Amino acid sequence: MPSGPETTPEATLAPPPPAPVPRPGRAVRLARLARREAPRTALAAVAGLVLALAFPPYGLWPLSVVAVAALAVLTRGRTARQGAWTGFAFGLPFFFFLLRWLHVVGYDAVLGLSVLQAVFLAVLGAGLAPTSRLPAWPLWGACLWIAEEWARDRVPFGGFPWGRLAFANTGSPFTPLAALGGAPLVSFAVALAGGLLAYALLAAWRSRGGLPGVRAALPAAGALVTAAVVALAGYAVPVPTKADDTVKIAIVQGNVEKPGMDFLGRPLMVLNNHVDATLQLARDIKAGKAPRPDLVIWPENSSDLDPFQYAEAYDRIQEAVRAVGVPVLVGALVDHPGKSGYIDNKGIVWDPVTGPGASYAKQHPVPFGEYVPFRDQLSKVITRLQRVPRDFYPGDHTGVLQVGPARLGDVICFEVAYDEIVHDTVAAGARALVVQTNNATYGRTGQPEQQLAMSRLRAVEHGRAVVTAATSGISAVVAPDGRVLQRSEEFTRDVISASIPLRDGTTVADRVGAGPEWALAMVGLLSCAAAVLTSRRARADETSNRKGQ
Repeated sequence: MPSGPETTPEATLAPPPPAPVPRPGRAVRLARLARREAPRTALAAVAGLVLALAFPPYGLWPLSVVAVAALAVLTRGRTARQGAWTGFAFGLPFFFFLLRWLHVVGYDAVLGLSVLQAVFLAVLGAGLAPTSRLPAWPLWGACLWIAEEWARDRVPFGGFPWGRLAFANTGSPFTPLAALGGAPLVSFAVALAGGLLAYALLAAWRSRGGLPGVRAALPAAGALVTAAVVALAGYAVPVPTKADDTVKIAIVQGNVEKPGMDFLGRPLMVLNNHVDATLQLARDIKAGKAPRPDLVIWPENSSDLDPFQYAEAYDRIQEAVRAVGVPVLVGALVDHPGKSGYIDNKGIVWDPVTGPGASYAKQHPVPFGEYVPFRDQLSKVITRLQRVPRDFYPGDHTGVLQVGPARLGDVICFEVAYDEIVHDTVAAGARALVVQTNNATYGRTGQPEQQLAMSRLRAVEHGRAVVTAATSGISAVVAPDGRVLQRSEEFTRDVISASIPLRDGTTVADRVGAGPEWALAMVGLLSCAAAVLTSRRARADETSNRKGQ
């Protein structure tokens, strides 16, 4: 008989090796993760909505500190990936609620821009999580907030700085800090106060159930006191307001036919509204019913036709300027002189004797509103982009203009949100700032209030009066200390007469420029690097200890 391997009953009865447990599919893992993270995600979304309420038109600025604290608590001790998801869950409802004024274009535009901006908050959350394990983590978290705002202010397409913490604090104890370090320092102080509040809450939670006493309460109390000091430090900052000279102005708000995308109405209607309001001002001056100004300011797009291409528009402006008898800063869209097919969004100094003179072209046109990136490709997919038939061409110099006796710095519409443009305008010699704007598309949506808040912050930051001239409102006069002295209602014809201070002095913020922002952002990024290195070292030590056992 052939021989073979000897078998035994034990070998015959041995159980087979256990089958490997199949790993759950990706969908199952994601579902489990979603269920596990659902409560934290919901809290992050609520915190994002709370932050939106800190901004105009609600203006509940203390909620900005509360929201920052909530995000710090929710990302504390988490992994970078978990922190990124929490940051995104925080950022998406925040931006959707804050930017809902874009619904006049379409809710898909609101959602698309909100998702893009929320990605920056996701990166912020990914940084907050690991740095929360470092000593003094509220400080590093505040620096990371500045790094996030630094990035959003610049990319993509030149950035979109809406929603910076500073813009929710234009009438709060934090506001005077703008005179030292601009909007970045205000945002930093708000974020630091929020981080300290989070530290106090976590310290109080850790000490629950422990022995009562002063020592147990010290960490939380110390953090709260430090947060209060940070919040109140602005009261110790002198905000320069003393005038070197004054000038009498009149702001003409001519109004438009209707709000929304079709605010222009019939050709020449917006221009005629501003001409008629200026002619009435001239009659009131002659009758002694209104003071005679040294200059008049019209808003952005106050001439809805190019006065250099349409004689009727030119003649109407000339009629109004000669009637009032002083220079008028006119806002108009004109064909670019050197780039065929492009438009300049300009502020033009129009003299009653010599006619149009010096001008300023907007340096930062709004992507998808005033120009279309990748026009050939995107216009085929998004047909609404065809409503922007020609691209605006960016200007190449600051808006310092001599308007009658005043050297004014012209900043057009959304440019007031960008630190560099306003800073460069003041550095070039502007003694007061003018924001020519056209908010008719977004009237009664909260957007004009948000933009006015930015003007208030710029006034404190640069120690300059800021005059906002809007086609349909809100037109306003802001004092160098940020107080709104006069303002118009939306969708009304109005003329605001005021005497504004002209100043030559500069603030500390003017002198240091973007230095504090770059420094704080770099510290935030370095803290992330430190957190990664610390984590790797801890894992290496743990591995070494296990091998030695």
